[in-house]
Amino acid sequence: MLRQFKILFLILGIATGLSSCLRNKPAEIPISDFFKTPQKTFFKISPDGKYVSYFKPYKDRQNLFIQSLADGKEQMATGFEGYSVRDYFWTFDNQIIFSQDILTADEFKLFALDLATLKVRPILSENKVKIRILSRSKMEPDIITIGMNKRDPSYFDIYKLNIKTGELKPYLMNPGNLTEWFPDQNGKIRLVKASDGVDETILYRPNDNTPFKRIIVNNFKDHVVPIAFTGDKNYFYALSNINRDKTALVEINAENGKEEKVVYANDKADIVNVEYSKNKHRLEFASWEEDRPQIHFFDTAGERIYNTLKARFKGDQIRVIDRDSAESKFIIGVYTDRCPGSFYLHDVKTNELTKLGDINPSLKCDDLCAMQPISYKASDGTLINGYLTLPKGDNKTNLPVVVMPHDWPFGPMSRNSWGYNPEVQFLANRGYAVFQVNYRGSTGYGKAFHSAGFKQVGGKIQQDITDGVNWLIKNKTADPKKIAIFGGGFGGFSALYGVSFHPGLYNCAIVQYGLINFFTYIKDAPPYFKPSLQMMYEMVGNPETDADQLRAISPVFHADKIKVPLLIFQGAKDPRANISELNQFVIELRKQNVPVYYFLKDNERAVFRSEHNRMQMYSEIEKFLDNNMRVKP
Repeated sequence: MLRQFKILFLILGIATGLSSCLRNKPAEIPISDFFKTPQKTFFKISPDGKYVSYFKPYKDRQNLFIQSLADGKEQMATGFEGYSVRDYFWTFDNQIIFSQDILTADEFKLFALDLATLKVRPILSENKVKIRILSRSKMEPDIITIGMNKRDPSYFDIYKLNIKTGELKPYLMNPGNLTEWFPDQNGKIRLVKASDGVDETILYRPNDNTPFKRIIVNNFKDHVVPIAFTGDKNYFYALSNINRDKTALVEINAENGKEEKVVYANDKADIVNVEYSKNKHRLEFASWEEDRPQIHFFDTAGERIYNTLKARFKGDQIRVIDRDSAESKFIIGVYTDRCPGSFYLHDVKTNELTKLGDINPSLKCDDLCAMQPISYKASDGTLINGYLTLPKGDNKTNLPVVVMPHDWPFGPMSRNSWGYNPEVQFLANRGYAVFQVNYRGSTGYGKAFHSAGFKQVGGKIQQDITDGVNWLIKNKTADPKKIAIFGGGFGGFSALYGVSFHPGLYNCAIVQYGLINFFTYIKDAPPYFKPSLQMMYEMVGNPETDADQLRAISPVFHADKIKVPLLIFQGAKDPRANISELNQFVIELRKQNVPVYYFLKDNERAVFRSEHNRMQMYSEIEKFLDNNMRVKP
């Protein structure tokens, strides 16, 4: 009898334990809920404030829809089934200009949509040409300013395009070294940036009939980014880190390039964004990111509106998405680290908020996981920041971990940031801790920290990631037997480097559009990237003078060092990829008996846009991690 009671208590104990485990284990959210095409997104408001436009799926393609604010009636403005609408904007006379990227033909198309008739007409079509939309103008609503590398693929010329007639007129022909153009509120280009790849020059002209003159010359480690002319003399606002470590908002005299004053600076982080009202000709706010996004207001009226919204959306981050010309109606977006967010129309006069849509209504924010800012000391004592997202449940130690190094080195935000990330939340929901490192070289932390990553590919950059993994192991967050590394672009290189040169540290690696050979990556750069090659030499390495170093770190030369399973995704239309070389790399790995799962998609560039391809990719990632990380002790 006593033995029977013992067996009964044992069964009850096991049942109680299982029940507790089930209670603590989060519900598994379907992959489609994380990665499906948003139901409504990319909201904009018409300049007259009478209509809201947005993207909405139609037959698995993003199309344009328009809603009247007077009666709430929705109309489908485009019905493309082959390729999605890629980008769009309103003109000042109620037309919408939108584009398509036709991958199969490498063709860029530009269309105009007339609001009154909902008729679509083509206005520009170019093969193997890159096009940049620079500005629109109230003074000439039928004219837009575009950049196009049609005359020479290695640089862009500037044109005026008549969206009603399709007439294209040259505006600024590029002598070969201009890389950026900064139109004023009327669409006139008065500031340009020239570069030889290492040194940058800001040039200014007071009007279209005057030649440009140099006003600022600096090395690319310094930067000046014009924001807007102040309206006082020929001064302009700019983000600048000249003679300082952290980028600040400053006022510069365009006649001589002299910095007149510092408008706002933060001693902990770079100012990364400035909002300027073109209608009211005034600064509204500046923002930066330490561990979380921060904001400073210059406009008291705007600050009052923001504080009212903050009281309504407690704990949410608030972004201004768009505004009408009168600045009486705003589209705002709200989000957190656990919520992809929602869009609202805010009427300033009535203080009324109208919900426009959720980015992903299938997700319940309470089911998702908090992204916690962390910091640790690298092996040489450098402070490294990052983010750690732990899965739901009581267990916070000895967890399987996915390390996600970010892409690098170009772009204004070459870093991880606090906020909603579908990949992070998907992995956390599957029980993985997700570790994101802002290694030296990352932006946002000042010039010294950014420059500390130069020529450290395969060196201190990768050591920062490794030190972070060892930090997780030391503080018992990570199970040392269950660590994966997953990245895209340069992050893909970091993943391959990690499994090549740190044997035993990682169970497996996942690579999206990964960089496998620095020689061909630099050599095969698209022609329009050529002005940045010298900068690449300074930041990463020169294929001639640094050949030994680049060969020593490029994964393509070290297939024999990889011993763990790999999962690789690549778009065949990615302009930065050498597909034949990647195919050969995969063949070589398989010769070495490395388990390689390779998915090459013919109709994709770097980032997979097709919902079908995305679903397949993340299904494969789920299976791959499950097979390689759910190991028994």
